[in-house]
Amino acid sequence: MKADPQGVLTGVHYLDGDFACGEGAMAAGCRFVAGYPITPSTEVVERIARRFPMMGGTFIQMEDELASMAAVVGAAWTGTKTMTVTSGPGFSLMMENIGLGAMMETPCVVVNVQRGGPSTGLPTMVGQADMMQARWGSHGDYELIALCPRSPQEAFDFTVDAFNLAETYRVPVLVMMDECVGHMTEKVVIPPADEIDIVPRKLTSKPPGEFLPYETNGSPVPEFARAGDGYRFHTTGLTHDERGYPEMSAECQEKTVRRLIEKIRSKADEITRFVELDTEGADVVVVSYGITSRVARMGVELARKKGVKVGVMRLEIVWPFPETRIRELAKKVKAFVVPEINYGQIVLEVERCAGGQAAAVLVPHGGGGVHDPEDIANAILGAAK
Repeated sequence: MKADPQGVLTGVHYLDGDFACGEGAMAAGCRFVAGYPITPSTEVVERIARRFPMMGGTFIQMEDELASMAAVVGAAWTGTKTMTVTSGPGFSLMMENIGLGAMMETPCVVVNVQRGGPSTGLPTMVGQADMMQARWGSHGDYELIALCPRSPQEAFDFTVDAFNLAETYRVPVLVMMDECVGHMTEKVVIPPADEIDIVPRKLTSKPPGEFLPYETNGSPVPEFARAGDGYRFHTTGLTHDERGYPEMSAECQEKTVRRLIEKIRSKADEITRFVELDTEGADVVVVSYGITSRVARMGVELARKKGVKVGVMRLEIVWPFPETRIRELAKKVKAFVVPEINYGQIVLEVERCAGGQAAAVLVPHGGGGVHDPEDIANAILGAAK
């Protein structure tokens, strides 16, 4: 299915990442956004609020982030593509309803423009310390998908991808941007609507009397029915049967939650996405994401000038994590170097997957700015020894 031309601002633009993210959402068919202002993400919804009246979209400023996420989950059940946007403190407040969206299998997108924390921290300065929260922030067992753009162009492209993944797997999808990418202004090329592929809502063809909201028929992803189309159904955050009715039993818990997990885990190697350069024959591989991947390339070049064989693995999708590829590389390299604007999050996944076959070396940064490339180069040189 091709994008609605009303939502596509075709052409070459000079946009910051926040504006590009908003354009990506509209191009993907998003027509409902609820949010609460918080730096450094507010420009995303400022852009959307200006453009939505031209295409029949609805933006609502809610009283807080809890209500924003609840509105997004509820609106999605009308068949509308929905999104909310926030940063660290608001992301924390959204977590309960993100878990609700996972249990109810609600397709929606959450954009987190990361800033320095904890608490209110550095409201207008960069951080990458919400990455583990993105995976484990809500309680219970569930699987989500999280993308990490490193440029305004990718902020546009990855937001489109986020909506497509949300529809494909009926799951909340996170766009884990960071302040640097959000406020960085660069050339963004938006293609014509007929060149943008979007995934429509998977609506059931069954008549109301035969439809069960959580019946899967061999597929781990159930079909969808819109509220108001004559279907009688129930949905809840409680463990539920195929009708959507609460069923308080260990057997139903096993069946329901295992499917929520497996619909992502069984496709993890298809969902994971990364860019890999010069890893063949490398002694060290630098694993990075977001703005840090741009700084890391400068560190890599400095290390190469000193004779080290360095490869690069840039994560475009962080969750699910590319476990298979890290395990393969761990058999061939001495070490992974992982620069992050935090004190150690994704490096723990690299270490786990490496399984002791290769070292995992963190290059930490507390936030408020990006790494000095020389610090990354020095870590590479140390790891190579």
